[in-house]
Amino acid sequence: MTVQRTLRAPIEGVFDILADHESYAQMPEVRSAKLVRPGSGERNGVGAIREIDFGSAWFREEITTFERPTRLGYRVLKSRPPIDEVSSIRLRPVEVGTDVTWTARLRVTYPIVGALLTLYVARRLARGFEAALAATEGRAVPRGSPLPATRRS
Repeated sequence: MTVQRTLRAPIEGVFDILADHESYAQMPEVRSAKLVRPGSGERNGVGAIREIDFGSAWFREEITTFERPTRLGYRVLKSRPPIDEVSSIRLRPVEVGTDVTWTARLRVTYPIVGALLTLYVARRLARGFEAALAATEGRAVPRGSPLPATRRS
């Protein structure tokens, strides 16, 4: 699954927001987010463990890649529903701001119905990431900027 979007915001600001795990609580549909264990080198860097609660879903994730300001990666350690997931977020500066590409490989691990649930969860996660990027753009752009984001999928 891949979500790609161009944000009209500087790469450094976009990276800082996406890398600030506790600020995910300000994202749409997120009930709470906390940093359980700081990373090495940087608080939110490699080795950091975060927990994100969406109400109907909950994730404990470990940061596996942290390359300021172009790459973030993580894997799900534990979740509800049970999911195997490895994801990466790539950022690239472009003339109008920042290209963001989120790629996830995931599988719901319930027997028998797991494949069907994987499709459902993938769609929900893609919509959630789109909403998170829209919120990120709004926070990373100075107030009063009239330019909307462009979207590519």
